[in-house]
Amino acid sequence: MPKVSAEHREGRRRQILEGCRRAFGRYGYEGATVPQLEAETGLSRGAIFSYFPSKLDLFLALAEEDQLRIGTMWLEQGFEAVIRHVGEDPEWIGLYLDVPRMLRADEELRTRWNSFNPEVRERLTRRFEELQAGGELRNDLTLNTLGRFLGVVLDGLAVQQGSRFGIDVDGTIELVRSALAPK
Repeated sequence: MPKVSAEHREGRRRQILEGCRRAFGRYGYEGATVPQLEAETGLSRGAIFSYFPSKLDLFLALAEEDQLRIGTMWLEQGFEAVIRHVGEDPEWIGLYLDVPRMLRADEELRTRWNSFNPEVRERLTRRFEELQAGGELRNDLTLNTLGRFLGVVLDGLAVQQGSRFGIDVDGTIELVRSALAPK
């Protein structure tokens, strides 16, 4: 069996993830069949599943990647950039909308989800603490409450975009700023 380079393997892995993101985005986790994954990636099921043990592992690799991207965006560009990103109706919304449904019914999956990207979660916590200490973020509520509020806002925006209702990005940013401003 011929050996392939690390670059080739990473390129093939990206090809699989990008094709499967399209399939999950269009059909959802349950609706994306293996033949649809094959069609979107241009690869056989054997090639796909030689990189990922199961459809669920493939889906979770994409979800973890998205969680990292959004958390990093938040840290580097602020919540406004994240809201604008959701407002652009990105391909990942279909995948994003399946995650809460799956987490609701599966404790093991919830535990796995909570283990994703611990370093970004820690950096986000430190950033929120800095903003509170600097008087830029209200301090009459716990960081957990503020974080959950922002999560609810993003989830709601994703539902609106995913349903093709659209959102008023600038108005939403202004409302969030007002809600987070020190009292």
